[in-house]
Amino acid sequence: MTGVRDGATGVDALDAAFAETVRRTGASIGALYLLAPDERHLVLDVLSGAPAEVAAPWARIPVNAPAPVAEALREERIVWIGSHEEMARSYPRTAAVLPYPLAMAAAPVTGVRRWGALLLMWPAGRPPYMTQRERGHITASCGRLARLLEESAAGGTFPGPGELPRVLAAQTAVGAAGPALAAADFIERLPGGSCALDLEGRFTYLSSGACELLGQDSGRLLGTLPWQSLRWLDDPGVEDGYRAAVISREPVVFTARRPPDTWLDFHLYPDASGISVRIVPSGAPYPPAPAFRRSARTAVPARAGRLYQLTHLAAALTEVVGVRDVIDLVADQIMPAFDAQGLVLSMVDAGRLRITGYRGYAPETIERLNGLALDTRYTPAGQVLDTGLPAFFSDPEEMGRAYPEAVDVSGKQAWAFLPLVVAGRPVGCCILSYDRPHTFPAEDRAVLTSLAGLVAHALDRARLYDTKHDLAHALQQTLLPRALPAVPGLRVAARYLPATRGMDIGGDFYDLMPLGATGAAAVIGDVQGHDVAAAALMGQVRTAVRAHAALGTTPDRVLRGANRLLTDLGADLFVSCLYARLDFAARRVALASAGHPPPVLRLPGGETRPLDLPPGPLLGIEPDARFPVTEIPLTPGLMLAFYTDGLIETPGVDLDDSITDLARHLADADDGDLDALIDTLVAESGARRQRTDDVALLVLRHVVGQGHPGPVT
Repeated sequence: MTGVRDGATGVDALDAAFAETVRRTGASIGALYLLAPDERHLVLDVLSGAPAEVAAPWARIPVNAPAPVAEALREERIVWIGSHEEMARSYPRTAAVLPYPLAMAAAPVTGVRRWGALLLMWPAGRPPYMTQRERGHITASCGRLARLLEESAAGGTFPGPGELPRVLAAQTAVGAAGPALAAADFIERLPGGSCALDLEGRFTYLSSGACELLGQDSGRLLGTLPWQSLRWLDDPGVEDGYRAAVISREPVVFTARRPPDTWLDFHLYPDASGISVRIVPSGAPYPPAPAFRRSARTAVPARAGRLYQLTHLAAALTEVVGVRDVIDLVADQIMPAFDAQGLVLSMVDAGRLRITGYRGYAPETIERLNGLALDTRYTPAGQVLDTGLPAFFSDPEEMGRAYPEAVDVSGKQAWAFLPLVVAGRPVGCCILSYDRPHTFPAEDRAVLTSLAGLVAHALDRARLYDTKHDLAHALQQTLLPRALPAVPGLRVAARYLPATRGMDIGGDFYDLMPLGATGAAAVIGDVQGHDVAAAALMGQVRTAVRAHAALGTTPDRVLRGANRLLTDLGADLFVSCLYARLDFAARRVALASAGHPPPVLRLPGGETRPLDLPPGPLLGIEPDARFPVTEIPLTPGLMLAFYTDGLIETPGVDLDDSITDLARHLADADDGDLDALIDTLVAESGARRQRTDDVALLVLRHVVGQGHPGPVT
């Protein structure tokens, strides 16, 4: 996917269709996101109703992010949020950086392929629901946008996402004719001061009263941003009040102090064309203030836009899991937020800095930098970790004075070295670099330093997670069979899917054991729980079953032996188990169940049904429990599917109905490749999409004269 933006007939048509959609839906703000070339990110391409700076925290959104616009594309459906409360429940990260009363709709823009997503926002005054007519109009508009994109792509002028979004001017109605001087006189007669801002936040008009209260003449203020031209308004509360008015389209009031001790109330009234502002001395008589009130008296000095980015990225860092997730987040969101072109993320390991991830560097450069000692003078990384203080270098000359070799290594032109420290303990170093000289304003340095602390904690947690994950995975692999044995006369396949996020370990198990030249045994079980204790007990049960099966005993005796072991151990966890003994000489299958779901039987003629198998009690409950045995013929072509309840359990659905559905899916599945058949069963059951329990699945098919099983996955 390329971003051709020249000769933009396609761009003009796309912008016109987008603007028409925003107008007809009555949305106050509209945004069109297009997929980036890597198809892993949505990039803001067109914006209406707000300046690009306001949308900066959401200019680039990972497709897998928990955000409305990303979810709309992933699930190919309209996502509707009717209130901020609903936003906070469903999308807490988005709500943290959009703390305004509003309604929002996100819709996929798809045609012959996925192109992106449309985002529309309304003030909170609209109804908190979407009508079918509105849904139909948004869907039709997204289809039109998709067709325009397809036509542009076919013509070689695809308007792919650029570095900066195109901001469309709002369409405003022509005001009623009237003498301009009369309007000016009207404004001048009002008490206090009046001024107007455009949607970018710049002064477009000031009355003489406003100039008097602000302490500046209009010539020095027109065309400027209040928080830049008036130093005493350089406060996050002021800029946040403006953002609240632009995004929510609701009146906003905030209070600010003009030195030395004059407090002023600013009343903001926004619409699609700009913001009207009334300024009065604080405490002066005035109509009741809007409910959405913000005060700037206690705000901490900093750029509000940067604070929003910090909040957004902080929320994102709380959701990462492994080290790779941290690296991807820093690369995908922090690098673009600060216009960096290079990234090196390293971690402390045995007195050295091991590089765990990078972007924008050649592999040979990374090879030279990897494994540097903590006391290295080759780059500033060692010193920033030793002192705990970040280091910023705006150009190669500044870097070369202290670290001459570092300039020649990477060819970069500016650097930010950020120490990653947790409770005084160095964790690693994050380096952002630039292809051209780059200045680091004080506010950027403050935000980057704060981000470094958040990244350090996220990286430390992620490293611990990865260590536990690797340990749990190794434990699970030792408890389950590495590969199922080859049994003449059988084709087999198996699958295990853990439910516990973060450990990938649980208590479900399966096994297959040859019993001499003419027999085999198959077992599947489910230990209560999804943790290390369940996995450890599972290993003991599996060992007990194998030991009793090796003696050639009947299925009921195998389960009785395992049951005695559990009751003797006094385990607090219970186990369901299904055991089958296949006798190829007698052409019989004998089965016994300890509270386990029945296997699904597929006969050679295609008939498929759950096997009528009376279960005994769960293992570990009754020391002297008995387990009924059921026998069925073992005919060529017979297929048996053993599974745990994680495959079939669905909230609100009867278990018998779920087993019947599994039988139907097995009947329809192609049995030419048993591994592919298992994939089909797992996909049809929905176990891959939303899994709350472990899943184990073992499929056996009797084939005369053949049979070595495929690999276990």
